[in-house]
Amino acid sequence: MSNSISLDRIDREILFHLTQDGRLPNVELARRVGLTPPPCLRRVKRLEEAGVIAGYRAQISPAALGRSLEVVVSVEIAVNNLQTVEEFEARVAGLEEVVEFRRMFGRPDYYIRVAVADQIAYEKFLTQQILPLPAVSRVDSHLTMKRIKD
Repeated sequence: MSNSISLDRIDREILFHLTQDGRLPNVELARRVGLTPPPCLRRVKRLEEAGVIAGYRAQISPAALGRSLEVVVSVEIAVNNLQTVEEFEARVAGLEEVVEFRRMFGRPDYYIRVAVADQIAYEKFLTQQILPLPAVSRVDSHLTMKRIKD
């Protein structure tokens, strides 16, 4: 958040409803939180300006994009110099198959969530994109059986 603001019960309710449906019209949002539309819109704008609401986006079905296999990859790196770490992060973050990428405290060093078409596509991604990177020392792949909650 760019500005530190205090969130009251209504702000939290607004955030809850927008998390459930970011396209909720202001009139409906106001009704759900017990406000009239103008003060509700002012609160939403204040939350946006303060950086509490960082943005809105569409959530696309991986299957619709031909990427129904999801793999969580844990990666440990062998080097700890800043340049190599930055190069590794830039390279991985730029890969189309990578849908989430986190640097962790402790082990593993990184978690990468990957969406690909199938196991053959994942093997190609792993062997051609991740394993050749000089920083990589260990990779563990965890194939998703079922999404329980996003």
